[in-house]
Amino acid sequence: MRFHSNPALLEVNMITCLEDLKREYGEQTTWSSIPDEYWTRLAGKGYSLLWLMGIWERSPGSRMCALSEQGLLREYGHALPGWNKADVAGSPYAVHAYNPDSAFGTEKDLAALKKNLNNAGIGLILDFVPNHLALDHPWTLSNPNFFVRAAKEEHEKNPHMFITTQNGDILAHGKDPYFPPWKDTVQINYFMPEARKAMIDILMEIARHADGVRCDMAMLVLNSVFEKTWGCLLEEKSRPEREFWSEAIQKVKEHHPDFIFIAEAYWDLEWKLQQLGFDYTYDKKLYDLVLNAFPGQIHDHLKAGHDYQRRSVRFIENHDEPRAAAAFGRKKSMAAAVVAATVPGMHLFHEGQDLGTSRRLPVQLKRRLQENPDHEIQVFYDTLLNYINHGLMHSGRWELMNPAPAWEENLTYHNLLSWVWHQENMFRLIVINYSEEHSQGRVYLPKNLIQEDTMVFHECLTDAFYARKASDLIRYGLYLDLYPWQTHLFEIASP
Repeated sequence: MRFHSNPALLEVNMITCLEDLKREYGEQTTWSSIPDEYWTRLAGKGYSLLWLMGIWERSPGSRMCALSEQGLLREYGHALPGWNKADVAGSPYAVHAYNPDSAFGTEKDLAALKKNLNNAGIGLILDFVPNHLALDHPWTLSNPNFFVRAAKEEHEKNPHMFITTQNGDILAHGKDPYFPPWKDTVQINYFMPEARKAMIDILMEIARHADGVRCDMAMLVLNSVFEKTWGCLLEEKSRPEREFWSEAIQKVKEHHPDFIFIAEAYWDLEWKLQQLGFDYTYDKKLYDLVLNAFPGQIHDHLKAGHDYQRRSVRFIENHDEPRAAAAFGRKKSMAAAVVAATVPGMHLFHEGQDLGTSRRLPVQLKRRLQENPDHEIQVFYDTLLNYINHGLMHSGRWELMNPAPAWEENLTYHNLLSWVWHQENMFRLIVINYSEEHSQGRVYLPKNLIQEDTMVFHECLTDAFYARKASDLIRYGLYLDLYPWQTHLFEIASP
């Protein structure tokens, strides 16, 4: 199944979302029995991909860890006051087996879900966690050589880094080089050919059941990163000549050419991962810039090459980050959403984002606090999703604008961000005051887009219309006066 450019991806929590759906459709509802009307409604909003986060079998050992980590217990209390042990399922990123979790159903249910989604024009994205597996995964006993191993002396020096299996093997916990280890996991040895092959086999199996994968912390298994993290425990001259991702993506796409690979990636390694075959990579840099409100740096970041831009995943929240309404504040979160949703690339939306949900849920929990929707945010997202669900925003050309001063000595134009999408005689203009300061400026449209004596700008968020003479637009530009965090989503209407 092929999908258009600049797709909208919706991330939903497999367990908690199902509980919400049961309230709507009945207690017997399963993911495979959700009525077609639900998926049709989702597609109508503009979502072309659904990321069903947390589908794979969770680990009993991970759940035990999740009930003992003091930091997590504090998070549970904030996210779900009055929680109890029954609310804790364990981390979906400590995979016990790449089989559907019992909370989801069976492989047959998964096939039915994919069919229903595809019939509605929506693709199914599932998790792939390349770096590690659950600390009690069957391979820890049957194939301990698949993991990074250590001698007794190393374990005694750094006991928090390792676990001893029932067979007496000392295995490293999964980790990235900048943080403590994930104690509910064990680290796969990507310099071991047999381990690589086993992980590629898992990917091939997932590709039978989905339209793509979101690869957790994808950069950790790059040869250079893996060697930096684990070199002291690896055999000399064991580094493979080829990158795992190059090998894995090629193998999968030989059989499933339209299969989508999405990388969670950081540390300026996004471009490298794109070159290794990833269709899309996280754009955490844009997230940090919009969170900290640096319009000039946002503008500069968006000057990157088009090939990089169109393969970037734009977001203002996901299961790892705080809820946007809480982290940004209401007005700023809506301005940030426009930035992330109207530039080239994949547009990731998080379940509840369009309702103004403010409490981030730890992934270990399977129940969440019910929040009342924020009506203003809900109406805003309905308009934004409708605006970007247009052929022009998928197949048109994107062009970054350079706002100019409204008048001499007025420097507030630096707060404005602007770009256009255009194709033949159609175009759309986006303008954002990305600051807490009342700001003015002018935008000079490309002359080839000014084709009528009078141009009528329809502002979609307010349903207002503005008529401007073409001669004035060419000579003076389009004058803009925006309140703090105000946004204009213009489409060009006939005069």
